[in-house]
Amino acid sequence: MPDAPVQRLSEITVAIATRDRPEMLGRCLQNLLAAPMRPREIVIVDQSHSDQTTQVVQQQRSGAVQLVYHHQPSSGLGTAQNAAMARASGTIVAVTDDDCVPAAGWLPALEAAFAGPHLIDAVTGPVLPYGPERPDTFSVAARSSTRRVDFDARALPWDIGSGNNFAVRRAWLLEIGGNDERLGPGSPGQGGVDMDLFYRLARAGARLRYEPEAVVYHERASRASRLARRRPYGYGMGACCSLWLRQGDRNALRVLAHWVILRLRRAAAALTQRDGERVREEALVLGGTLSGLMYGWRAAGLPRGAGLALPARPDLTVPNQT
Repeated sequence: MPDAPVQRLSEITVAIATRDRPEMLGRCLQNLLAAPMRPREIVIVDQSHSDQTTQVVQQQRSGAVQLVYHHQPSSGLGTAQNAAMARASGTIVAVTDDDCVPAAGWLPALEAAFAGPHLIDAVTGPVLPYGPERPDTFSVAARSSTRRVDFDARALPWDIGSGNNFAVRRAWLLEIGGNDERLGPGSPGQGGVDMDLFYRLARAGARLRYEPEAVVYHERASRASRLARRRPYGYGMGACCSLWLRQGDRNALRVLAHWVILRLRRAAAALTQRDGERVREEALVLGGTLSGLMYGWRAAGLPRGAGLALPARPDLTVPNQT
């Protein structure tokens, strides 16, 4: 019988925000713990309404990997990710979502990108549909480019990457104040928390790279679920642009123009192809963008990343098993 592959440990901390999806979180953790390279630490911030997620975490004990669990009553993806980043002990934090499955080569690809000859501060990667195609299911937030790209301060945030697959040096998170908690699913801003984070990293001078080897798989969605995400997607982007403008960043006007032109072009292509569903999707995105612009302009101020100042101490640590 061939020997089982030796598992190595990465010093990268993996951060996962979760809410009422214990089965998906369990699948995500199982894949991380079964990979040839495992993280030494996984931080889970849970905004669920039951204790099922706690039970899932306690069941996933594995060798030298420390599972750090924190229950957070407040809602919002930005808030949850800030809490996870605050509790990370690694100098690099890799973020994915509970409905995602990182590929076996995800952590090695991230490590290689950060260790390369050109100093990189943040890395994103492909997001591909999970599992075989099934009737009446659709990919969400798909990103499939196989070309490595480095980004500068003028990068458009949606070109940089997706919020369910990125890693960043923790020092940079502290430098820019983490996520803007007014943005993202579960917040008044509804979306855009990842776009805002990537944009502010780039504008602050961080070196960002899209690494095609750092692959994460994302759960497919129903048609109704995909449609339900389109307006918040646009809303978040509109909110981001307004918030940047309020801070005196005139580059936000360029970003907004590119965004609107992109959506109009996609709507025009869908009209040409007589694809009513895609036309409807783009109409939802554009309508959401307009509403988001108004929200961002009147949103009250909120300190970014206040939770990042917390010590890296868990509420509950699942003991390592030897």
